[in-house]
Amino acid sequence: MAKKPLNIGMIGYGFMGRTHSNAYCKVGHFFDLEYQPVLKAACARNEENIQKFADNWGYESIETDWRALVARDDIDAVDICVPNNLHKEIAIACAAAGKMILCEKPLAMDTAEGEEMCDAVEKAGVANIVWYNYRRVPAVTLAKQLIDEGRLGRIFHYRANFLQDWTISTDLPQGGEGLWRLDAKAAGSGVTGDLLAHCIDTALWLNGSLDSVTAMTETFIKERVHQATGEVMPVTIDDACTFMGRFSNGSLALFESTRYARGHKALYTLEINGENASIRWDLHDLHRLEYFDYNDDSVVRGWRNIHVTDGDHPYMDHWWVPGLQIGYEHTFVHQVADFLEGLASGKPAGPTFKEALETQKVCDAVLKSAADGSWQDVG
Repeated sequence: MAKKPLNIGMIGYGFMGRTHSNAYCKVGHFFDLEYQPVLKAACARNEENIQKFADNWGYESIETDWRALVARDDIDAVDICVPNNLHKEIAIACAAAGKMILCEKPLAMDTAEGEEMCDAVEKAGVANIVWYNYRRVPAVTLAKQLIDEGRLGRIFHYRANFLQDWTISTDLPQGGEGLWRLDAKAAGSGVTGDLLAHCIDTALWLNGSLDSVTAMTETFIKERVHQATGEVMPVTIDDACTFMGRFSNGSLALFESTRYARGHKALYTLEINGENASIRWDLHDLHRLEYFDYNDDSVVRGWRNIHVTDGDHPYMDHWWVPGLQIGYEHTFVHQVADFLEGLASGKPAGPTFKEALETQKVCDAVLKSAADGSWQDVG
């Protein structure tokens, strides 16, 4: 049976624009779905750059104004891959035009913006999702399965960190096309909204909601040249953030993120300790899940290393033979597959805007706590 085409309009062409485009291209080859993404149009202000991007990935046409793309009758779904300060306006316009929306993370600059976006998509009744892709690493999805089966028992601790080192140089400027994440006016925050948002989304999915947090942040380099003006200006993002918290299930949270951990390019780890068992995961070995079960006989009790490549592991029956692993880019393929399956089944894939708003609320509470040194309730 012929698949239904789903015409994609991509806004943005950077790192995430490439990962998403790759996912749209691959998903139909590995997943049997009712819908087939069609790369209909790509959009960015720089005509030369977006044409090159479109030619490389096979988009049929280009636009240099996102409003023109959203207004097109031949676009079914819009993928928002632009700086965070543009998410709200584009998403609300897409909803008003009846377009499905796939939005990069974080959802918005803050909770207030996120609530407006949620109201817009709910009023319009359009399908929506936010690209928190680490949920769809098969090993992380397996962790969710083990937790939901009750294998860990009562959860006591959840800890996660996301460490990088790319902003240590004082010569690195802020702002502009490639470094907007260092400009609070474009990003909203620093590592909290960029890196910790990933950790928080995964934590809420695995362990339930966070009730309260207390945090500290630091901006190690106080001034940088801004690429847009050439002027030395104050740095207003958080370079590092550490916070503690309490989950609704009574477990304790410990999170850390920084771009000043020399030697770490993208170290994302999580560990969950329960009454009966514990699990650990490391992005550098993303296809492996470490698991400790206290119910094992004492003579063989210890941490086991599960190679998540068998056909009965999440998503892996769509890929290669057991023992052959997949990588980072496949998480985006999984997200597209789940989104399309949700369209066909009527059961939306998450995180939806409403679910991603919960991560936004945690981020806001973290930043407020860091600003005034208090415990903050989430939401």
